[in-house]
Amino acid sequence: MFKNFVVFTLTVMSFVSFSEAQIQMFRPQSDSLIDKDDEIVPEGLSGNLNTLLHEWQLEFSSADKNCRQGLNVVFHDSVYMNRLYNLPTVMEMSYNEVVRSYIDRYSDRNRNMVGYLATIGDYYFPMFEQALDKYGLPLELKYLPVIESALNPIAVSRVGATGLWQFMLKTGQSYGLEVNSLVDERRDPHKATDAAARYLLDLHKLYEDWNLVIAAYNCGPGNVNKAISRSGGKRDYWEIYKYLPKETRGYVPAFIAATYIMNYYPSHNICAVESNNDMIAMDTIHVNKQLHFKQISDVLSIPMEKLRRMNPQYKMDIIPGGVQSYVLVLPTNKVLAFIEQQDTITNYNRDTFFTHRLNTDQYINSSYSSNVSSGGTQNVYYKVKKGDNLGKIAQRNHTTVAQLKKWNNLKSNMISAGKSLIVQKKVVPVDDETIKDEAILADNASTKVSGETKNIYYKIKKGDSLSEIADRFGTSVNQLKAWNNLKSNRIDMGKSLIVKKESVPIIAEKLDDSKTQETKVDSTNNQSDIISAYLNNQLKGADIDSTAIKGNVLN
Repeated sequence: MFKNFVVFTLTVMSFVSFSEAQIQMFRPQSDSLIDKDDEIVPEGLSGNLNTLLHEWQLEFSSADKNCRQGLNVVFHDSVYMNRLYNLPTVMEMSYNEVVRSYIDRYSDRNRNMVGYLATIGDYYFPMFEQALDKYGLPLELKYLPVIESALNPIAVSRVGATGLWQFMLKTGQSYGLEVNSLVDERRDPHKATDAAARYLLDLHKLYEDWNLVIAAYNCGPGNVNKAISRSGGKRDYWEIYKYLPKETRGYVPAFIAATYIMNYYPSHNICAVESNNDMIAMDTIHVNKQLHFKQISDVLSIPMEKLRRMNPQYKMDIIPGGVQSYVLVLPTNKVLAFIEQQDTITNYNRDTFFTHRLNTDQYINSSYSSNVSSGGTQNVYYKVKKGDNLGKIAQRNHTTVAQLKKWNNLKSNMISAGKSLIVQKKVVPVDDETIKDEAILADNASTKVSGETKNIYYKIKKGDSLSEIADRFGTSVNQLKAWNNLKSNRIDMGKSLIVKKESVPIIAEKLDDSKTQETKVDSTNNQSDIISAYLNNQLKGADIDSTAIKGNVLN
């Protein structure tokens, strides 16, 4: 389905009329401070459409082609002025020759891009509006990502700014966005939008002028303050225009033009090119286990492109998992299936997608530690086939002939078809209850002195025997019976056995609870000051003192 559009042929809107003399006031004279030839076009306006079509992660090729872009309609200056003037916003949408040049760029040179942006905006703009409204900000700020990134969540600028809102690394981290090798929350539409709204709110507290806020968002408060100082203390964007960095001079005009075109693109015979993708019905779920997108894709039959589009913050298609939980966005109709099949998804082809080895002792000691992670190892067997030899089997299982011979007590390289060989030793992870027991013991041990021991427990599983458990943990059946006060070799599934005793090192006395609480309070207070500290750092080196701009701006 495609959006209806109407071709407007009016040359003057009826809301407010401007005389030719008034129009001339908006047109810079030859000695104007505004020099549109001395600007650098924002990167969001200079992107390649073919590249954007790929990075938007949307499929447009199969969409209905009823949308036909007509010829651009060029209006009189008074029309643009009236339309901008009558937009319901607290932001000043002023008109001049530079703004006109950007409107012409959007309505003519970039009109095909605008057709796509109108469709993608249906997905992103409601999200932006919700965050902006939460912090009491003008909703028109939702158009900032149009010029920042062309609504591309994985956009990276030439200086490293990333995501829809083009956060630099330091700024993003200052506003709580996680960035590491696997995750970049600057690319997370929800978290980055919330961070951007908070940053814009802080800038407005500093300047109390939206044009200056937008300029500072682009080049930083320090550069805006320098421009104010060099202009003799002027507080009007257009009066400090020529003192701003070239990249910022076109930023506010481009924003005004983007706001205009996203409201009036049908008047210029631009129609929204619809996608067949389902962009709306989505939900979130918290994941604390390591997952690869391909596991989710194969088990739930969700295309990889859709998972990447909905979760652009995961740079390598991997959700890290672990102690911290991470948000996964899924189509609403797949959320219940994910919950029901989470174990299946987690175990699906796990060895293929996660090859990071937990322990490599066997490569150094030619043997595998039997008590890795206070657990044990499990033999992996291979049944010898006709034509096999130790060399092939070792290569296939990423080990050595010598290691195979040692594991299997072989005196020579001769092997017989049908014989089962140990070809790997895999870690048997400690179950959750064992980990809990160890955590409690470790906590209690923190006030003990050297020479005492702590118990390591193992929860008996179906098919276990005392001899197998003893072998796994490098001890004897008699020792296990002594540690656990067993009268016979009988053991019950589900019971926890002591399988090892470890020496407790000297550990410093635990902090007094009251001191710990004080530390937490101090940490909270420090966290609340992070934004102020960041803005103070931004203002360092400026030619004008921040308190001269606004008294106690960061209090």
